[in-house]
Amino acid sequence: MPDGTSIALAAGRHNSLIKNIVEEFAQRFVSGPKIIFLGDAADKKIVADVASMAELGIVLPERGKAPDVLIHDTERDWLFIIEAVTNHRPIDETRKNELTELFADARPGLIFVTAFPDREISAEFIAAIAWETVAWFADEPDHMIHYNGKRFLGPYA
Repeated sequence: MPDGTSIALAAGRHNSLIKNIVEEFAQRFVSGPKIIFLGDAADKKIVADVASMAELGIVLPERGKAPDVLIHDTERDWLFIIEAVTNHRPIDETRKNELTELFADARPGLIFVTAFPDREISAEFIAAIAWETVAWFADEPDHMIHYNGKRFLGPYA
């Protein structure tokens, strides 16, 4: 974790991608990263910093609609809402609308990220990814694809 603590995730491709999001994505693209929510492949809450979520105006449902990872950019006050995709559910327009509604009361600016293990897996989903989001690939961690809009890697107001 960015704060130096360690957590254990169950084995599996999805959790391996979540590990990459925490260890690679957060370190490259998030300023002052704080992991406030992390789910594993079985929808278990591995990290759920309820106090930080309350401070940021975030209330997550018990089941179902929560994203895989929430990272607070403490320096810019941005919230990275990340879906880890190994076989389903990128941030398409429907999912983006669900997440926008879910985080409507959040104080930070929202940034939507679909994370893939590699571009090969993304090929099935690439046409569905919503505009004004980004796609990130764990096997090429220094790069992202930005899906248009007036800003590059920043919240849309």
